[in-house]
Amino acid sequence: MNNERILVIGACGQIGVELTLALRKTYGDGNVVATDIREEHELLAGSGPYEVLDAMDGKAVAETIKKHSITQVYLLAALLSATGEKAPKRAWDINMQSLLQILDISLEQKLHKLYWPSSIAIFGPTTPKQDTAQKTIVEPGTVYGISKYAGELWCQYYHNRWGLDVRSLRYPGLISWKSEPGGGTTDYAVDIFYEALKSGKYTCFLQEDTYLPMMYMDDAIRGTIELMEAPAEKIKSRMAYNFSAMSFSPKELAAVIQSRIPEFEISYAPDFRQAIANGWPQSIDDAAARNDWGWQHEFDVQKMSDSMLQNLKHKLQLV
Repeated sequence: MNNERILVIGACGQIGVELTLALRKTYGDGNVVATDIREEHELLAGSGPYEVLDAMDGKAVAETIKKHSITQVYLLAALLSATGEKAPKRAWDINMQSLLQILDISLEQKLHKLYWPSSIAIFGPTTPKQDTAQKTIVEPGTVYGISKYAGELWCQYYHNRWGLDVRSLRYPGLISWKSEPGGGTTDYAVDIFYEALKSGKYTCFLQEDTYLPMMYMDDAIRGTIELMEAPAEKIKSRMAYNFSAMSFSPKELAAVIQSRIPEFEISYAPDFRQAIANGWPQSIDDAAARNDWGWQHEFDVQKMSDSMLQNLKHKLQLV
């Protein structure tokens, strides 16, 4: 395992920070090179090698892979759903160009494996809402979703045509206390915990009954590494696996928080993100991931909420 040399592109994002730290714990600090277009995240400082790298600069990416004798790449750089809607062409360019060039580089430099995340944003208003299947109607309504579904097809194409070992997961909304969210439609489920502790009240940008698939970051990171470590013959889908843990609405999450913080108040002022959320599934069927490579989640909404509140109290120095 430790002869692998891993490059994380987009290491300072919400997933990247925690995935980088987990990979360093598994493969050794010096074997995981973290990169991002910005300065190093404070949580990564001193934990292993870091370089500033633009995911759009194919020449620089190829040189970095060669320089560090990289064998696996995790490409996490992307513009997310809500941010992408403000600059759709830019989102398409960033999300697609960074993927297409890393697919080519992976072949040229004979990488062992490539990881590229997809999202529930690939699903759209015509997709069945409940227990959305691995294979179903896909008509995404955001540029983020369009780019992710196109990316899934490219990943499958590179695997089928050239045998590239590329793997992917359709992330639901991810909830984390370590690194801040990056402009997604499910980010209310992170913000609500900060505000509950800081001010005791929160105004949610989604309607109270908006159900969305969610996952605690600890589960997402563990599942990502388990997917990448699974034997190749167990990976039956070369697009992206449905990946799920729990589903809840803002009203339900607020009730869980109120059972821990009775004075907490929530109000609702839906904005443009409501239309995005309306186009997404309410719950996900991830039986393929569970059957193929043994995926199992650990955190439900109660356990996740306890962990978020406990850790944020320390982070915000409220204890």
